[in-house]
Amino acid sequence: MESENTKKLKDFFGREYLSLKRYINTRISDTINRNAEDIIQDVALKLFAGADRYGPINNVASFVYRSIKNKIIDTMRAPKKSDKLDSDESLLNLVDAFNQSENYYNSDQMISILKQCIEHLKPAYKDIIIAVDFEGYTYKEISTETGIPIGTLMSRRHRAIGILYKKIEQEIQKHKIIES
Repeated sequence: MESENTKKLKDFFGREYLSLKRYINTRISDTINRNAEDIIQDVALKLFAGADRYGPINNVASFVYRSIKNKIIDTMRAPKKSDKLDSDESLLNLVDAFNQSENYYNSDQMISILKQCIEHLKPAYKDIIIAVDFEGYTYKEISTETGIPIGTLMSRRHRAIGILYKKIEQEIQKHKIIES
């Protein structure tokens, strides 16, 4: 038989799921490491697992929102995996892939251009490039972590590489014009 707390929690999560998601998204943005739905699921799992251990929950909204706020704080404190954009070896590998234009720039210049271009990608594209090319995650690992289908991740990376290629070519052309 369901406890009274479990019934209250189930009812609250059913009614307020989208509100909880919006609340989380106002505090953090969705990235590979931070996803509103993941936070809700983690909090819900812990609350439902411990529902019988708590005293009667009188103010369910306050109880859940406080739990979510604490989970957001924990998530924000956790080290970000996407800070690995400074990995010179990974950057040099990408530079080699992109450096098809007359070797006009040396590696340091191309690394600088590549970093700048990656920083200006949409978050979803930036995240997939960093996760695959810098952190060494497989598509399967990312899919398991985020719930995003592998095909979608592969498409995002493909589009991100295409966008990066165009941006790098634009930067190279811009610098050629300036130096002429």
